Amino acid sequence: MSKEALTKIRDLSGLLIFPVLGMIYELLNASKQGAENIGTVFDSFIPFVPVFILPYIFWYVFMFGFLLYFWWKNPGVYWKTIIAIVIGEIICFVTYFFFQTTVPRPQITGDSFLLQLVSMIYKADAPLNCFPSIHVLTTIIIMLSFTQIKDTGKRMNVFTQITGILIILSTLFVKQHVIYDVISSVFLASGIWMILFERKAVAWKLANIKNTRKNTAKKSGLSKDLPY
Repeated sequence: MSKEALTKIRDLSGLLIFPVLGMIYELLNASKQGAENIGTVFDSFIPFVPVFILPYIFWYVFMFGFLLYFWWKNPGVYWKTIIAIVIGEIICFVTYFFFQTTVPRPQITGDSFLLQLVSMIYKADAPLNCFPSIHVLTTIIIMLSFTQIKDTGKRMNVFTQITGILIILSTLFVKQHVIYDVISSVFLASGIWMILFERKAVAWKLANIKNTRKNTAKKSGLSKDLPY
């Protein structure tokens, strides 16, 4: 077996962190006591739409499928994506520990296939660990990381974006999360991703801003008055 093949196999070990993260999630998903409802009046206008349980469940395939895709196409993107997800989930866990939130769920009446799927998710996942949403956090990170893969094709791009958006919307339409959960996750995921993937670009922009300020100050004779 070649050295490259061995490295590829070794890289798969990065996925072993996810069962550990899952166990931590379950520990924090135990007690509803003291959990806050941070829903707004706008959340009350969002209907319960059972069909959205399909993209909600498809999230598992979406996340791990794309992680394997990144592993195959670009190990650097693969590892940075895993690191971004781990950092994001740790921040979520700390938030859950100190500020646990809950989401009111609708009463499930009926035995249709979609409602059975909703009931299955409700039973497996208590209405806790909501702010920020890990579903949204990981989906945003996957969507952003996908932009770093070259030669993906238009169809793959469209599939990734549409599926990601449907997963994010599903968290609201199956009443697993509220608007604040989604917004916080978008900002958290974007911030972590920018630090890991675009830190050189950010540093370059900051350096340009600083140089521009210096040049402007020199021209105006105010360089001594500006703190650097």
